[in-house]
Amino acid sequence: MKDSALYVHIPFCDHKCIYCDFYSIITSDNINSFFSSLKKEIEFYSPCFKDNYFTSLFFGGGTPSLMLPENLFEIIVHLKKYFNISDHAEITLETNPGTVNKDRLKYFLDAGINRISVGIQSFDEFDLKFLTRIHDRQTAINTVVDASNAGYRNISLDLIFNLPGQTREKWLLNLSEAVRLPVNHISAYSLILERGTILNKLVLDGKVKMQDDDYDADLYETAIDYLTSNGFHQYEVSNFSRDGYECLHNKAYWEHRDYLGLGPSAHSFMKGRRWWNYSSLKRYIGEINAEGNAEAGFEIPSPGELLEEYIMLSLRSAGLNLQELEKRFGSGWYKDNYTILNDLKQSGFISDSGNLLKLTSRGYALCDEIIPKFK
Repeated sequence: MKDSALYVHIPFCDHKCIYCDFYSIITSDNINSFFSSLKKEIEFYSPCFKDNYFTSLFFGGGTPSLMLPENLFEIIVHLKKYFNISDHAEITLETNPGTVNKDRLKYFLDAGINRISVGIQSFDEFDLKFLTRIHDRQTAINTVVDASNAGYRNISLDLIFNLPGQTREKWLLNLSEAVRLPVNHISAYSLILERGTILNKLVLDGKVKMQDDDYDADLYETAIDYLTSNGFHQYEVSNFSRDGYECLHNKAYWEHRDYLGLGPSAHSFMKGRRWWNYSSLKRYIGEINAEGNAEAGFEIPSPGELLEEYIMLSLRSAGLNLQELEKRFGSGWYKDNYTILNDLKQSGFISDSGNLLKLTSRGYALCDEIIPKFK
């Protein structure tokens, strides 16, 4: 059986942040219809993937922590009824500060959630207001502490760097606050302009000025240096964890394994086929009721495209295992790129430990420039 991942997109939100481009809706309408449709979608795909063994389940959004624990419990039970899910599966809930307290977090734990990912983004009050987050610094801290006191041992938090006007000193304060909390996983993302977001329009209108790429790289290297010197090892471009707490769900993506996405806007990659659902909740519900699925489009990547994806994902994360590469795709890629790889090693961007090619800290900072160099 193949180890695979499950993703469930919960689109409901109480507020749309200026930088967010994920599908979300600011309404509580159709919640019951959504969960009913989600169960039907689970039943539809069950016969197709009975040979897959799911080792992780991730509730993303939107703001899944706005949902009632009993709703998520019902979905977890339904998924376990129709799919082969490990008894020890990692089950993550994305959580926003200000939407939960200790009691609610305990209810989620009792419902089967065993990993919490807290969308803090910043501990700085000015930055939180700029990002239009609904919480303040103390609420962010309280949420992590409450999760620990509720019984969670697997807690992650998200931070964003390279915000307009963010100094290196301010970024270091964010990092130092994060490592003091009872967390064992930290995701550090650069602020990216996404088309269609409020932030993108503010930049286009000249109301907000982004910092340049060199400054972004400096803050990123600051994060790597600080976190790795404080007990968090970097196992992917944007992710750091204490030993044994890497996110199993995200590793499925980076290791190019199968993943099934359920809910509006969710993407899937199963058995060499990639597809995506309609983003409109009403369209999603309508399609599920009519067809059993809400597929909006699909593609079947060519062998060359699959190879490119595998190289990119491997180098972004734990590294490129040459034995696994040859087993999947043959030895041609390594031979064709030997000179490029040797130059990158000589320049200190890639380390070579026998069968594993891995980006160094310097290489991680330039991965988007390095990867296109390959043939």
